[in-house]
Amino acid sequence: MIKEKLTRLYANTSKHSNYQLLPACLEPYVSTDEISVNSRFELERLNYVLSNIDVTGKSIVDIGGNTGFFGFELLEHGAKSVLHIEGNSEHAEFVDTAAKELNKPITVINRYLTFTDSSELPAKSDVILAFNVLHHLGDDFGDKNLSMQAAKDLMKSAIAYFHDKTDLLVFQLGFCWKGDRNMLLFPGGTKAELIDFVKDAISNTFEIQCIGVADIVDGSTVYQHLNDKNIARRDDLGEFRNRPIFILKSIKQ
Repeated sequence: MIKEKLTRLYANTSKHSNYQLLPACLEPYVSTDEISVNSRFELERLNYVLSNIDVTGKSIVDIGGNTGFFGFELLEHGAKSVLHIEGNSEHAEFVDTAAKELNKPITVINRYLTFTDSSELPAKSDVILAFNVLHHLGDDFGDKNLSMQAAKDLMKSAIAYFHDKTDLLVFQLGFCWKGDRNMLLFPGGTKAELIDFVKDAISNTFEIQCIGVADIVDGSTVYQHLNDKNIARRDDLGEFRNRPIFILKSIKQ
C-alpha cells in the first residue's frame, strides 16, 4: 500500500511534477517503472553544496522542496533535521508520507511563503535552501498583477528577508520571470547580470561564500567555482545550467 501511495503521489501531474530524482533511500518505495523523472541535475547540485558546506548536525529548511530529494539526501549526509516547505499538496504529502514511513526527521509544511512575514520560518536555522523559487513571484505566489520591475524589487527583498533566519542561504534564481521564456528578468540573459542583481540584493545582509557554475568535464555536468571563463553564458547548456548556485553567509549585525 505504501509503495502504491508514494508512486501515485510522485506521479501526480502538475507544472512542477517529476522535477527531481528520487532520493536513494526512497527508491525501494516507489515503482520506478511507473513514473517519469525529468532531472534538473540534482546530484550535481548536491555535490557542489556538500563540497562547500558541512551539513553534519545542521538544521535545514528546504523552501520549494518539491519531492524532497535534497532534504532526504542531506539527512543521509549527516544533517540533523529538515523543514520541508512546499506549496504543491501532492508533493508535500509525498514527502510527509515517506518521512513517516522511514522515520526521518522531516517536518512538512504545505504552503507557499510570502517572504514578508517573519513568522513563516523558524527563528533560526543553519542552512536554508531556496532552489529556483523566487523567479516564480507573481505566479506560484505573490500578486499576479505585479509589473516585472516590481517583482524584481520584491525578489531582492525576499533574498534579504532570509538574513536573520539562517547562517547560510543556498539558492538559484532563473532568468525567466514566472518560468516564461518570453519574459527575461535580465535583458542579456547573462550570468553576470544575474550575479550583479544578487550582489545588489544582499548589500549589508549576506556575503558571498561561493558561486557554483555548471560546466562540462569529461562529458559530465559539474558545478565549479565561478571564474573568468565560466561566467560567460553557454547556450549549449540550456537555461537551467546557466543558473549559478549561490552560497551566501549571513553578516552578523
